[in-house]
Amino acid sequence: MKSTKKDIRALTKEQLRKFFVESGDKAFRGNQVYEWLWNKGAHSFENMTNISKTTRKLLEDNFVINHIRVDQMQRSTDGTIKNAVRLHDGFIVESVLIPTPTRTTACVSSQVGCSLDCRFCATARLKRMRNLNPDEIYDQVVAIDNESRLYHNRPLSNIVFMGMGEPLMNYNNVLKAIDKITSSEGLGMSPKRITVSTSGVPKMIKKMADDEVKFKLAVSLHSAIDEVRTKIMPFNDKFPLSDLREALEYWYEKTKSRITYEYVIWEGINDKKEDIDALVKFCSYVPCKVNLIEYNPIDDGEFQQASNQVVENYISALESRGFVVNVRRSRGKDIDAACGQLANKA
Repeated sequence: MKSTKKDIRALTKEQLRKFFVESGDKAFRGNQVYEWLWNKGAHSFENMTNISKTTRKLLEDNFVINHIRVDQMQRSTDGTIKNAVRLHDGFIVESVLIPTPTRTTACVSSQVGCSLDCRFCATARLKRMRNLNPDEIYDQVVAIDNESRLYHNRPLSNIVFMGMGEPLMNYNNVLKAIDKITSSEGLGMSPKRITVSTSGVPKMIKKMADDEVKFKLAVSLHSAIDEVRTKIMPFNDKFPLSDLREALEYWYEKTKSRITYEYVIWEGINDKKEDIDALVKFCSYVPCKVNLIEYNPIDDGEFQQASNQVVENYISALESRGFVVNVRRSRGKDIDAACGQLANKA
């Protein structure tokens, strides 16, 4: 039978304080419980050792902690770790720890499945079942931080919202999670070390700018020609590049924060000179940098990585116009943990 108890992490600190006052206890007890839930990551009320057994029983009778569980952890030969994370209702999402010599990055999910329909992405083949709650996003980060400390002897340094789901289609919960992650009462991470990656939802990009967020923005672009982009990312029909450009110009005007374009080059799809020229032109609209990402096949062979020569053509065209270009080699391919491969296969 489904529990009727409320998830305690859905309560604000003020609501927790009020609960204790109404229960005949002191308000500060709410502060103690809040610290256990967020700063100390308690999985159960029994873990709250500086709180009396009577108070723990009161919490047990009224609330649950819907904590995630790492169902399966896979370690790649390159040090990458993929977690299959089981949620309280049985759904599974995936998150990834990506180590480099200078940093460890958490790639976290924001939805069960995905709201969008990118044809080259394994996650898009899973229909969206539901949005993740703020605490479920937060828990993924805590789990990866623990793994980073255990296996790489250092705390997590960066977070990217590039796992399963479209973050801007779960906007409120993603922002609440980031608030907790960056709060001194949570993980205390700098928002400048967090990147939210979107496939491009113009009105939500504008909303982020209006909300004066402090994290970074990345856009999965993959083509700067509408016809090509719509073919590989059908939702582009509703959110064409002209709307995306306007939203990104608005973002930069409001935030003065440079945008990162994520771009995969596929053979026979976006590997021609006109594709390169279109990207160079699109990059001129707003200060940006470009990450050229190695493609990771998802079984059916429809999409294939373009040749090294085409990648070099992109690099030289962009660099000759003064744009910063990075080539991102995929990590964790042997455990299906690389970009675009998260599909709960394990």
